[in-house]
Amino acid sequence: MSAYGNQVKAYIERYKSEVGGDGLLDPHAVAEWAYKNGLHKPSIRTVVDAIASDISQYFREEYRTNEDGQRYRAKHAVRVTKGDRTLSLWADMDDDKAPRAHFVRSFAQRRQQIVGDCFQLKTDVDVYNGKYQENEPIQVPLNFTLDVEELQLPLKGRKAA
Repeated sequence: MSAYGNQVKAYIERYKSEVGGDGLLDPHAVAEWAYKNGLHKPSIRTVVDAIASDISQYFREEYRTNEDGQRYRAKHAVRVTKGDRTLSLWADMDDDKAPRAHFVRSFAQRRQQIVGDCFQLKTDVDVYNGKYQENEPIQVPLNFTLDVEELQLPLKGRKAA
């Protein structure tokens, strides 16, 4: 873990011991507490990163609807490395100047994120089930084919009409 990560971990532990609570942590409450207690002083880089994060969130949340009634995400990111920095570069699906290669890479990266999330979910469920073997094991199916087809049904009905 980085020095910064260790610093954050330390003030999270301090927050838990001083504030107590029910075992649930709200990152905003911890951040506000850390800032008010002088444990975290944002640098200009932190401020720029926070603004960039807000912009990225706006990009993620921008949806449009096409003529067939399909609601789609308008902007897509590709993570790239430049020197020692990792950046997210965004492009709009409706921008004719945006290269197709960007979207091919974006969709592949998103698929890999989903695979990684599924792997981690499976690991977490397996560990939980291993810890609590006296209970019925939690089952989490990872085949989403039928789920996706079910969500597409209303759109398929629209095209047939």
